[in-house]
Amino acid sequence: MKMYNSENIFAKILRKEIPCEKVYEDEVSLFINDINPIAKIHVLGIPKSPCIDYSDFIEKENDKNISAFFNSVEKVLTLLDVKKDGYKIITNSGINGGQEVPHFHIHILAGEKIKL
Repeated sequence: MKMYNSENIFAKILRKEIPCEKVYEDEVSLFINDINPIAKIHVLGIPKSPCIDYSDFIEKENDKNISAFFNSVEKVLTLLDVKKDGYKIITNSGINGGQEVPHFHIHILAGEKIKL
């Protein structure tokens, strides 16, 4: 069983130890602009709970907070005004999935045709 590392960059951002360009925040989530965007719009959605990946989030978090996180994703899609032209949501898990930061997060990619 993998252990959550509270020194990962997203944990530090959530603790306000590292600055970020905030797009949206509520009690369960933080959405920020990616510092190395791969699309015209590249926003990261980070739940505030200490979870390693999607499966860890679903297993550890309660239904209310899971629902609140994904409702926040919908709010951000509206805020970014990307629903009409489309968007891609990606999450990575583990080495084979290309996960770079061991804290569950999603990537919202939009603003152009996404070729991934």
